[in-house]
Amino acid sequence: MTQDDPSAHADSTLSVSVVIPVYRGEDTLPGLIDELSALHGPQLTPQGRSFEVSEVLLVWDRGPGRSDEVIRELHAKHERVRPVWLSRNFGQHAATLAGMTSSGGDWIVTMDEDGQQDPAFIGDMLDAAYVDGAQLVYGRPTNPPPHSAVRNAGSKVAKSLFARFLADQDFEEFNSYRLVLGEVGRSVAAYTGTGVYLDVALSWVVADVTTCPVTLRQEGRPAGSYSYSRLFSHFGRLVVSSGTKPLFFVTFIGIAFVIVGGLAALWVGYQRLVGDLPVSGWASMFIALMVVGGAVMLSLGIIAQYIGAATNMSLGKPLYVVVRDPAKTFDPRAR
Repeated sequence: MTQDDPSAHADSTLSVSVVIPVYRGEDTLPGLIDELSALHGPQLTPQGRSFEVSEVLLVWDRGPGRSDEVIRELHAKHERVRPVWLSRNFGQHAATLAGMTSSGGDWIVTMDEDGQQDPAFIGDMLDAAYVDGAQLVYGRPTNPPPHSAVRNAGSKVAKSLFARFLADQDFEEFNSYRLVLGEVGRSVAAYTGTGVYLDVALSWVVADVTTCPVTLRQEGRPAGSYSYSRLFSHFGRLVVSSGTKPLFFVTFIGIAFVIVGGLAALWVGYQRLVGDLPVSGWASMFIALMVVGGAVMLSLGIIAQYIGAATNMSLGKPLYVVVRDPAKTFDPRAR
């Protein structure tokens, strides 16, 4: 019997927990849950493995609108829909981790609330996991996301830098459409510290990673309006949470500036000897300020990010806090 032999799983049905962080999904969640409901009974992957979506965890991250009301309606309508209520807005990654911690399936699928990611590919991702013996599978889009060309190019560059220089695994592609082995996902979710990027945390513990081709759909609402400052902030968190590897780049930057400063010093010395410097001292001062000062400020900025992350951890800042349904907390009739 080979590792990719479907008969190895023919005697049991794999349970899949689907985790969806919810911020403003009142318009898209009903349709997405209807699609997932079709997978509640035993299904077969393209290669014949039996699986079913055993639960759908909707993690309310206290966004605007009436997403909380929609979650309650879906919970009342679908027995396998489980709400997870957060005490405040912690962000998409923290909400995803909260759902992963609360899951119980053999495998965990994480996906967005906007309907862009098609649940029909869950079976393909399971096959990819067993064929490649991978604990983590990322959906690899075969078409570009519905965003601007500048944003798509920036995202591609950021992911390429992470995959080549920061990740502990060979990540060809990473995004929010993931399939991760349940025990691995729950362990990562339980021990990941505040400010840590989820994909970085996964790269620390998974043995093998693979991808599965998927087709992105149009979002069921206007495309997300992430400002460029927020996107840069996400990239900064990705870099800092990747561990101490970026500190090595600080060393190389320092070496590079020393070389540049040395060459500039030789040029200034030559100009001084031939008498081409109209004002004595200005060139060397300018070089010292620009080269050395720039290197110091860059290094201090990176180190400050690490100090900030370490401070948050030492203060015990929680990554997320799960509470009961706010409607039951503030409605006396529900007590």
